[in-house]
Amino acid sequence: MAIRQQESGGGGGRRVAVREGASHALLDDVAKQIIEQLQEDGRRPYATIGKAVGLSEAAVRQRVQRLLDAGVMQIVAVTDPLQLGFPRQAMIGLRTDGDLEAVADRLAEFEEVDYVVITAGSFDLLAEVVCRNDAHLLEILQRLRAVDGVLATEAFVYLKLRKQTYSWGTA
Repeated sequence: MAIRQQESGGGGGRRVAVREGASHALLDDVAKQIIEQLQEDGRRPYATIGKAVGLSEAAVRQRVQRLLDAGVMQIVAVTDPLQLGFPRQAMIGLRTDGDLEAVADRLAEFEEVDYVVITAGSFDLLAEVVCRNDAHLLEILQRLRAVDGVLATEAFVYLKLRKQTYSWGTA
């Protein structure tokens, strides 16, 4: 399994490990319960989690560290783009030519891009962007179209978010 470090978007300098070819981790029921507790509240004290799952605070701390080290989960602050002055969001489909991964890596460098995936189907890549307004979205589209290897883009503007969850993966 290859592990590649890449800079995450958002200008925060945070690096994200991308595990290539990794099979999903087999989690026992206690690990899943710990993850569920942290999905409800990422700041929940380990002692509280321990009581809920039947472990000591030290055992929970060790388990959480193993899950973090293995790349099974991250503990992060999730922000609301609307509250931060970014009321316009869009998913952009991109058709490309040439080195697909190089284009994906270049898109991931954009501060406004928070999500990039390589896909199968009518688009080679999907990139989610957060914007201050429609003029900012237009500027981003122009910058994306200028990336070497990008042939075409199609923007899908979000009108209303109906569901966004981070609580999957433990059932």
